[in-house]
Amino acid sequence: MKSVGRQDRVLLAGLTVALMVGFARPIERSLLDLAREAERSSGLALVPALIILVGFFLFNVQARRQESRTQLAAAEADARVAQAHSAEMERLVTFGQALARALDVESIREVMLQHLPKLAGTGDAWVMTRHDDHWTTLIEGPTDRHQDLRGAREAAAAQALGADMRVLSPEPTSVDGQLCIPLTAGGRAVGVLGVPEAAGPFGESRQRILAAAAALLGISLRNAQLFREVRENSLRDGLTGCFNRTHALEVIDTELRRARRSRLPVSLIMFDLDHFKDVNDRHGHLCGDAVLAAVSVRMRDVLRGSDVKCRYGGEEFVVLLPETPIEGAKRVAETLRREIADAPIPWKGDAITVTASFGVTAAFESEIDSQALIGRADAALYRAKDQGRNRVCLSVESAVA
Repeated sequence: MKSVGRQDRVLLAGLTVALMVGFARPIERSLLDLAREAERSSGLALVPALIILVGFFLFNVQARRQESRTQLAAAEADARVAQAHSAEMERLVTFGQALARALDVESIREVMLQHLPKLAGTGDAWVMTRHDDHWTTLIEGPTDRHQDLRGAREAAAAQALGADMRVLSPEPTSVDGQLCIPLTAGGRAVGVLGVPEAAGPFGESRQRILAAAAALLGISLRNAQLFREVRENSLRDGLTGCFNRTHALEVIDTELRRARRSRLPVSLIMFDLDHFKDVNDRHGHLCGDAVLAAVSVRMRDVLRGSDVKCRYGGEEFVVLLPETPIEGAKRVAETLRREIADAPIPWKGDAITVTASFGVTAAFESEIDSQALIGRADAALYRAKDQGRNRVCLSVESAVA
């Protein structure tokens, strides 16, 4: 057991304070008497000097305390800035990692919708890309969904990049109330990241983050473009530029399933160049290649961008027409037949006239069998050849329907 408890310590402390107060005044008088005696004997003013020294000592102590508080506040502020910068860098790294996994524009758009508002500090950031003098909006702020405002964004982006799309400096530029940051890859701009200046202020740190995000985004968009080009080149016929047979079958399957969900019509055209072997035998295979290339050009002139053009094999082509009934497909086939027959193809001072026979069919409701669809078009094509070539025939099933 303890001999002195807590209450005993409190009592001893009280007694000590009482003794100090009781003897303070006699001690103070004794010290003052000693100081005055020393002053008389030495002739020095010790008391005023001691008072001044004590004053400066207390002032120095107070100044050091204030300096310590100021340094502590500055350290806390630096710590907050460092923490905020660390959080920004972490968001930027996460953004870059997500972009690295995105291999197409749709995936990049999803990444931007998820991460860009935090990096830009606002949900009104927008991104536009330009390809072949055409602007495409990838993302837009929730308040920017008006045609006139989109036009203003496009004008600001065009002014920020210039006519030649070459950017010497990717620094943010203020244009018509928008802070525009070029999206660059390989020294060439692929688009613009924009933030309304009303979402400011834009300090140096915030501008650096936006510039870094724009750099990552530009590289990612360029990589997606290159990936798409490489993939399409691997899926296209080198001579005609049409899709190859394997990819065409995949697209037909996809469109049939989409048509089944949407209840929209899908039609298919299959055509074959008449007497193409005679062209090769008479003029050579180089001439035959020129004829095939010319036919592909006529196809691009007549068909829509959404129509799937395929070189099915040799001189045989397939065209898939989404959202097109069989009557419309027949008109398209007739137009293409005339374009091929009425425009001779020049070859070494000669003019090569070719014709084609066409078979047209339409997908049945809820049909998902691409082979059956192609089989009906092929049967109609051979009926067109049997009836004299250079004509369009509908499939028997479609004609009955």
